[in-house]
Amino acid sequence: MRKNFLVAVATSFILLHLLFLGNMCYLYATQFRDSSRLHNLNMLYVDFDGGVVGHSVLDAYSGLQAASFPTLQISTVNHYPQPRDVRTAVCRGDYWGAVYANANASTSLASTLAGGTTMTNSTALTYIWNGARYPAFAQSAIEANIMTLIEATRLAFYGRNASSILQSASLSNPNSLNAFLDPITATEINIKTTDQGTRVLYNTVAFVMPIIQQFFFMMALNGISSQFQVLTKLSHWGNGLLRMCISLAYTCLGALCMAGYIWAFRESWAVNGNQFVLCWMTIWLYMHINFLIFDILTTFVPMQLMPFCVLTWAIMNVASTISPFELNPGFFRWGYALPAHETYQILVQIWSNGCENQLDKALPVLFAWWVATVGGAVYSIKHRCHAALVAEHLAHQKAISESDSHSVTSNRGSRPSSTRAMVTRERWQTVESIRMENVAYGPRFPTPMVHGA
Repeated sequence: MRKNFLVAVATSFILLHLLFLGNMCYLYATQFRDSSRLHNLNMLYVDFDGGVVGHSVLDAYSGLQAASFPTLQISTVNHYPQPRDVRTAVCRGDYWGAVYANANASTSLASTLAGGTTMTNSTALTYIWNGARYPAFAQSAIEANIMTLIEATRLAFYGRNASSILQSASLSNPNSLNAFLDPITATEINIKTTDQGTRVLYNTVAFVMPIIQQFFFMMALNGISSQFQVLTKLSHWGNGLLRMCISLAYTCLGALCMAGYIWAFRESWAVNGNQFVLCWMTIWLYMHINFLIFDILTTFVPMQLMPFCVLTWAIMNVASTISPFELNPGFFRWGYALPAHETYQILVQIWSNGCENQLDKALPVLFAWWVATVGGAVYSIKHRCHAALVAEHLAHQKAISESDSHSVTSNRGSRPSSTRAMVTRERWQTVESIRMENVAYGPRFPTPMVHGA
């Protein structure tokens, strides 16, 4: 007993350490040296000015260009004739952000420096980004680097023009002096301001909790089904319909609660009722897919292996949403196939008022998961019902065998070999009945007895 106990403990000791080590290495690897891949984040630049301001931006970027800085894709006014076209490109998700030099920015600046009209704060540059798209990364990798670019543009402007400005500018004029001290001003266009504290949870913990929630409820449902022996009292079609109705109701309410606490802690986030309903429906689909996945896994995977499945599934899904794939090593882009990633893409589109439209990829992936898991769940419930019937039959045979053994043992002329054979058969029936019962109703929570059960 001592040896077997130590072997069992050592096996669990090693396997669980390997489980957590492997999953956490996978999660950490997605973020490994992500700053060296910032150049994969493309930003658009369009020069509507054509003067010294627009050229200063290019000079500044030439000094900043590196693997740790987003790539500035330079385009012409032929491709983007109007500033609204630049915003549309960012809204579509073609670029993570954009900067453009406003028309006549250089002319306005020169006029102000010469003592003419006052240059307003919106006449030099305008930058665009979407705060709802991976909020933490967008703020640190896009907005922060745009501000770095604007500051570098100021320095580039001085380096290119300071000597000539000092000779010709009317610095005794307060407007001219202010323009000289702050020649490059910028206006922000944030497609969806997302600065509430809870934004860091939207693409992290929020996608783990629905997975754990479905697994716990699946164990509770299996325990209740075992208590009432539902699988043997209804056909497999009846059981399938019952579980489908229960799962739809449970995940619908669960999605409502999740959308509810997102809205309850949204602070000043400008989202409306229509977005709430769309968010609710999207999360409902995601939760139901996870419920069906665990319905299948708990049918065919032994209980001792379920922690490996649950944790690994949760880590893989959250790893696909925690940061943009542009910042991950290429291997991890297989996460496009995971339901969590596509769900998050749809949620970003909802929160951004239609921007970042990924429905052409996200919805087919999610519905493919749903159709495949519905088919697997139909087969799994049929397998459960068969196992439950076999367990019931074996229990009935055991009861008959026990009755026969009592009759035989009461007969003094019975042979010991006959009695041993009956005992062996009863033990086998007991063991096999328990095994099939676990196949049918496991894994499960032990449930309290309900009056009348």
